[in-house]
Amino acid sequence: MTLGYMPGFGNDFETEAAPGALPQGQNSPQRCAYGLYAEQLSGSPFTAPRGTNERSWLYRIRPSVRHTSRFRRVEVPFWKTAPHVVDHGLPLGPLRWDPVPMPNEALTFVTGLRTMTTAGDVYTQVGMAAHVMLVTASMVDDYFYNADGELMVVPQSGELLFFTELGRIKVGPGEIAVIPRGMKFKVELVDGPVRGYVCENYGAKFTLPERGPIGANCLANPRDFKTPVAAFEEKETACRLTVKWCGSFNTCEIGHSPLDVVAWHGNYTPYKYDLRTFSPVGALLFDHPDPSIFTVLTAPSGEAGTANIDFVIFPERWMVAEHSFRPPWYHMNIMSEFMGLIYGQYDAKETGFVPGGMSLHNCMLPHGPDKPAFDKASFSELKPVKLTGTMAFMFETRFPQQLTEFAARLPGLQDDYPECWNGLDRNFDPARPEWPAPGARAGE
Repeated sequence: MTLGYMPGFGNDFETEAAPGALPQGQNSPQRCAYGLYAEQLSGSPFTAPRGTNERSWLYRIRPSVRHTSRFRRVEVPFWKTAPHVVDHGLPLGPLRWDPVPMPNEALTFVTGLRTMTTAGDVYTQVGMAAHVMLVTASMVDDYFYNADGELMVVPQSGELLFFTELGRIKVGPGEIAVIPRGMKFKVELVDGPVRGYVCENYGAKFTLPERGPIGANCLANPRDFKTPVAAFEEKETACRLTVKWCGSFNTCEIGHSPLDVVAWHGNYTPYKYDLRTFSPVGALLFDHPDPSIFTVLTAPSGEAGTANIDFVIFPERWMVAEHSFRPPWYHMNIMSEFMGLIYGQYDAKETGFVPGGMSLHNCMLPHGPDKPAFDKASFSELKPVKLTGTMAFMFETRFPQQLTEFAARLPGLQDDYPECWNGLDRNFDPARPEWPAPGARAGE
């Protein structure tokens, strides 16, 4: 299978899988080529400003009204939607989990999602949910779309192939895929089971953050985002379509594949991005910048500077700051941070945070480097050091993240996580401004 992509973020693309299938000069001709149907998929209100107006025109074998029939409710018990508050009994505190083991049962992308946290309110289209993704089986005759929000998929091990209405996307560790709200797709395994993370965004869709004084380049560059070329599935067999709407799951039987878009044009599209193409900007002389400098994508809230969601990564980079504590500093934050590790080691945690693991630091809970990371950073020689082979990320939201029963009862929940800060004891000596004493390290 040959996969094709078009570069650019938010571009107005056009592509066709059959010559002449895409109308020129208009969107809805009286008769479309090949007997196709013209249909618009809108990702924004019709009257949204030009800069935020999103829609794509699809030219398909059947209109979407034929891709649904009489729905029936089904249960997807581990996928939860905000508002979702349960009395799990855990007190407030920082939380960290070991990787969730891969199950032996057959789980598709839909049945294999395990919600860890929810935030906000899907009914008012604000907030998000953070999920663990455990996929052991391909979707063959099953298709899905999410009316509640867009999905950001972050594989941690293994590769997935997303076959969407607008084309195919393959992603593996170090890459992400974003599937827009309302877009039909199925997910296939490429070579074995897959584990990863998913952010479900109920609010305004992800966009590139403003660079401000950074200027026109660096961070996530638009050309590195890839949108698939048109591809369609012509299958006239029994199929099922499941829709997530306001937290409920509804399925219907249809006699064909809904992935029948032969051509399309527009700017409401799925896309992928290789996180290793992110160009970090950091401190070249002293101090550590705010972690916002590592924002790849942001979902705005309508309040300037306060995101519904920020997607932040901590990639390979040089550490060169002089006379500075180089790891992320200790802090308390108005935002709530769900963090995962894709590969390598996160520089602020020397032990306990491993690839596939997760942590949660909710609004105004203090956190920062553990004791070994503090000691290492405080006494290491401040020569240029390159952090290599590492990729951590953070789903950060303005809303408190509520823990699900699944997350609260996971055997991998680390009861001793707060102990990683044990030993960060008093060093203060009013009679000795210099710390540690000349010729001695702290604690000696």
